[in-house]
Amino acid sequence: MPPIESHQQEREHSSEQYLRDDTKTASTKIAIFQYLAVAVFIFLISGFWKLQVQNPDIYSEAAARNRVKSTPILAPRGKILDRDGRVIVDNKASYSLILNRDQVKWEHLPAIADALHLDYNDLTAKLRRKGDQPQIIIKDELSRDDIAFIESHRDSATFPEMDLINSSRRLYPQDGFAAHLIGYVGEISESELDEPAYADYRQGDIIGKEGVERQYNDQLKGVDGQRRVLVDSLGHERALVDPDDQLAAKPGQDLQLALDLDLQSVAELAMEGKRGAVVAMDPRNGELLAMVSRPTFDPNKFTGRISRADWQEISGDPFKPLLNRAIQAELAPGSTFKPIVAIAGLETGTIDENTHFHCPGGATFYGHYFACHLKTGHGDVNLHLGLEKSCDVYFYNVGNKTGIDNIAKYAEIAGYGGKTGIDLPNERESTMPSTHWKMRNYRQKWFAGETISVAIGQGAVTVSPLELASAIGGLAIGGNWYRPHTLKGAKPELVREGHFNPDNVAKVVSGMSAVVNEGGTGYGARIPGIMVGGKTGSAQLASNTLLKGTAAGREMKDNAWFVGFAPVEAPEIVVAALFENGVHGPFAAPIVRDVLKAYFDKKARRDGAPPAAASAPVQPAMFFRLPSFPAPVQPEEHLAAYPAFAIMSLGTSSDSRIPGGHL
Repeated sequence: MPPIESHQQEREHSSEQYLRDDTKTASTKIAIFQYLAVAVFIFLISGFWKLQVQNPDIYSEAAARNRVKSTPILAPRGKILDRDGRVIVDNKASYSLILNRDQVKWEHLPAIADALHLDYNDLTAKLRRKGDQPQIIIKDELSRDDIAFIESHRDSATFPEMDLINSSRRLYPQDGFAAHLIGYVGEISESELDEPAYADYRQGDIIGKEGVERQYNDQLKGVDGQRRVLVDSLGHERALVDPDDQLAAKPGQDLQLALDLDLQSVAELAMEGKRGAVVAMDPRNGELLAMVSRPTFDPNKFTGRISRADWQEISGDPFKPLLNRAIQAELAPGSTFKPIVAIAGLETGTIDENTHFHCPGGATFYGHYFACHLKTGHGDVNLHLGLEKSCDVYFYNVGNKTGIDNIAKYAEIAGYGGKTGIDLPNERESTMPSTHWKMRNYRQKWFAGETISVAIGQGAVTVSPLELASAIGGLAIGGNWYRPHTLKGAKPELVREGHFNPDNVAKVVSGMSAVVNEGGTGYGARIPGIMVGGKTGSAQLASNTLLKGTAAGREMKDNAWFVGFAPVEAPEIVVAALFENGVHGPFAAPIVRDVLKAYFDKKARRDGAPPAAASAPVQPAMFFRLPSFPAPVQPEEHLAAYPAFAIMSLGTSSDSRIPGGHL
């Protein structure tokens, strides 16, 4: 057996070795702990540095957002007033729902869409489309049920992304009253965002889409404000952050139009059940007093997001209610063009007031027979009688002798072949043919026979109701044309001067006075006590000979025109009326008469004088008992009952043709 001392020595040696190993391990662990502590300390110091020194603003704003909520204050658009200060377009207070993007949870959206009757796909598409906006309006015009749902579910535990804001909705007149002039508002589109005019706008902004709303959008729109409030952990508002730190909304400017609501109302009633347009303006300064286009539409349907059903109904209407016929319907003017041909003939010396031509009911030019509207003929006709009776044969001869380029020269002075330049969007350009025009557009020479149709307002010549009113109004005041404008108080802009011989102008104006006051074709516009001048027009849509007996012929009745001004000695107002498919110009004359009478009655009331008496021989029922559009007009019944019109049929030459595409 080994000695006891030997075993004891071995145990002591093992203990010493263990103690040495344990001390080394402990030192290593202490070192590791120290390094970790230093690393953690450095990390905390660096975070503190970033938070307090390097980026204090970022983190301060992030912290503030946890307790401060910002909501937009939407600025109301300016009101639109008539010339007397009466409100035409106002705003209606309402509530809108917004979603705060930084709080949006996509899993909440199906429930929100379902509760508020929103299309889920439209909602998600809107959120993606407006990805750069911190707050997105997803529904306007909230109902009481909508508001109740939002108030009870916008806490932090349910749908914290929802928020209510005060808003306003555009309130337009009912039944499409003055809709084409006023226009409407809507959300800016993707294509509009690409236009330079909308460089400062972003998705979701509301802008004017048509009419005055679009033309003067920058003046009508306001500047949105912002409201900042303290909220608690549940998202409930507690107090304003700082009353001095709130950004108040700035309302848009009110806009006063030259429009007269009284005249507009009369014009709207006169066009009830018809298709066409009426324009009234002051030829002395260009102020637009009334503008009606029928059929019309309800702009209130566009103020929010128009429903698919409403849009399909409007856009699918074959009579195009969105078309502003007052400035966009470019149609043949018919015999309303004859005063322009007359002034061209007088100014060029081609004719004088005594030049006469014999009308046997038609005449042959360049191997083609052109009929007059009166088959039995007018006999010997001079300038005065030619205008009064609207004799086609007389103007065939005047046009043939004057020549197309001379006619075009004076027509262009009156405004044909261009735009009036009115302060409304999307005005279309009229057409005034000439040798140069035909060569430029068709690479063909002008044939002399084409001038015959142009001389009575057919062929390629086209005009809108506004252009017709401007042209005849400028001629009636002596040959000065002012740019039409919609705003009251705008500085008159003289755009063209004819420098015509005053005697020549007087002869043409005298002829237009005879149209109304001497038993002419415009007798229906007569107002006792007021000298009214004017011109009727019946314009074919295609050759009546070709259409006779066809289904198209029953649909494509001639358009009826009348343009009138008063008083003849010093015109203050000119009114043009287009009655589509109205067949004869006399059927448009009472529309103009009613607007003129409303103007002078109002003036008499203002001045304390008795109003103009109604015209006894011509009762409104004569014209307004005509079948309402779209029922076809049967004028022969009415003409037979009134001898003043029974002797004439105001259709233009049955053989006159319109080059394709100029309707």
